[in-house]
Amino acid sequence: MLALLYAVAGIAHIVAPSGFLKITPGWVPWPAQVIFITGVCEVLGAIGLLARRFRRAAGIALALYALCVFPANIKHAIENVAIGGVHLSWWYHAPRLALQPLLIWWALWVGDVTTWPFGRDTVRTKD
Repeated sequence: MLALLYAVAGIAHIVAPSGFLKITPGWVPWPAQVIFITGVCEVLGAIGLLARRFRRAAGIALALYALCVFPANIKHAIENVAIGGVHLSWWYHAPRLALQPLLIWWALWVGDVTTWPFGRDTVRTKD
């Protein structure tokens, strides 16, 4: 599910970057290139989550990515930036901002970086 979410988001960054450009903070250099590169990273991260060999690295990379884009989410909320002519209310922004740490944890959990709070190691059988 997380891989699908990141694949869709990554493709959106690549094919329709205008909304992402609007919420990119002004201090980000070369915003169009950054948006394109982040889209590529999201797609590669999604693929990495599906491949056991790359799952851990992808989980760490996507968690760091979610942390790094948090300023754009804050700008979107604070400045009430319209995307496609639509202003979203705090009914959208508040949960979106509050759930960002969950998105970071989810990437780490799917990437087998953490087992907290479920302790998957207790489920594994011994060989």
